[in-house]
Amino acid sequence: MRRNLDRLEEAAWPLFEAGHIPMIGEWVALPVLASAGASGPTDPLAGKVMYPVAHRLLQRCDAVLRLPGESRGADQDVAIARERGIPVSTALRDVPGVA
Repeated sequence: MRRNLDRLEEAAWPLFEAGHIPMIGEWVALPVLASAGASGPTDPLAGKVMYPVAHRLLQRCDAVLRLPGESRGADQDVAIARERGIPVSTALRDVPGVA
């Protein structure tokens, strides 16, 4: 998970610089898990937090950036975004405003 987060966080500055507010579900979910007393993302409570956080965030997102790499959760997020008509980019360079 740490390697994936590092890779995702590399996109945070270019997105912010382009006028967007980058958001990664784990930035919200992990503190929620910790405050619930969970031991981390493998704790049984994680199923009640990790994906639900992502789904709730998608109710507030204007767009989704799906970076390359295997991730069942990211694939689910993309499916939800497309169902809701939220634009999905698959490369940082395709995000409006990113140089």
